[in-house]
Amino acid sequence: MTDHNTPSFELERDAFGRLVLTDTQGERHVGIVPVRAFPLSAPGHGISLVGSEGRELVWIDSVEQLPAQAKALLEEDLAVRDFAPTLLKLHGVSSFGVPSTWTISTDRGETSFVLKAEEDIRRLEGGALLIASAHGVQFRIPDVKTLDRASRKLLERFL
Repeated sequence: MTDHNTPSFELERDAFGRLVLTDTQGERHVGIVPVRAFPLSAPGHGISLVGSEGRELVWIDSVEQLPAQAKALLEEDLAVRDFAPTLLKLHGVSSFGVPSTWTISTDRGETSFVLKAEEDIRRLEGGALLIASAHGVQFRIPDVKTLDRASRKLLERFL
């Protein structure tokens, strides 16, 4: 990797499934964790590779700079870490106060979750929402206007 725009490190997965970074000095760092700086607004840009001690080892401006194998390994790890199903339809809520149990359809299937507080619904740019369940699962709504009328009416009671 001698191209000036290409990061000079290697990534692989060890026998235990952990990511291993080999840096420019040839030192191996086992169990690194990729962390997105902007997971919602720029998921392919600004990725930090953090070592097991919690220190940043490598900064990646864009995953597009990476060789195909390294890019695939990173995207695979990030997909697990950034699990955030897209909420497609809100079928019902147990109450209009909190906590309440929401029954929903997502791009990953049907489910229900508990909304602990109204503050767990975050407004994002462009009409998007991010809803955190009591168990820490984040549900995305890319654009509230794309939801059906009944879902929007239920959701508006919490906004």
